[in-house]
Amino acid sequence: MQLNLGSYYISPIQTKDAWSICNFVVANEDRLKRYFPKTLEQNLTPDLSNIFAEKKVKQFENDEEYVFTIKKNESHKLVGLIFLKEIDWTKKQGEFAYCIDYNIEGRGIMTTAIQELSDYAFDNLGFETLQILVHHSNMGSIKVAENCNFTHIKTLKNNYTPPNENPLDMELYELYNEME
Repeated sequence: MQLNLGSYYISPIQTKDAWSICNFVVANEDRLKRYFPKTLEQNLTPDLSNIFAEKKVKQFENDEEYVFTIKKNESHKLVGLIFLKEIDWTKKQGEFAYCIDYNIEGRGIMTTAIQELSDYAFDNLGFETLQILVHHSNMGSIKVAENCNFTHIKTLKNNYTPPNENPLDMELYELYNEME
């Protein structure tokens, strides 16, 4: 499976992505340390990234969690990660979490990627509800949610605790599969 995003493409994580994930995470460490601390710590070295990629490929194959990469067409450089996590097959629900390279933020790439993956999750995986949780200060992520027609549902009090910080309230956005 590969989804075209113009100059970029989305594909499921592969074990051969480990080195690229390590490079991406290290280059974007400051951006990832608050909201992706586990991803960061699991990818600080090539050996750790190999373990991470192997684990995420198995989770993908077992329908436990889906990790997608965003890469540039010509160079195949990894510029973003998208997680479809917190999957509840009973409710047919999952949550998106995403991060993009600091060099290309603000270009609409993540918006297009989330639109494509929302369609994929509804049409191919059978999801009925997709969620995005975001801190009110993360305007880029809020813009992605709104541009992808996710609706603000409510504020979740003390929902997420970043490393060495107090718990934060998070904003819950949802998108529903419109049955035709």
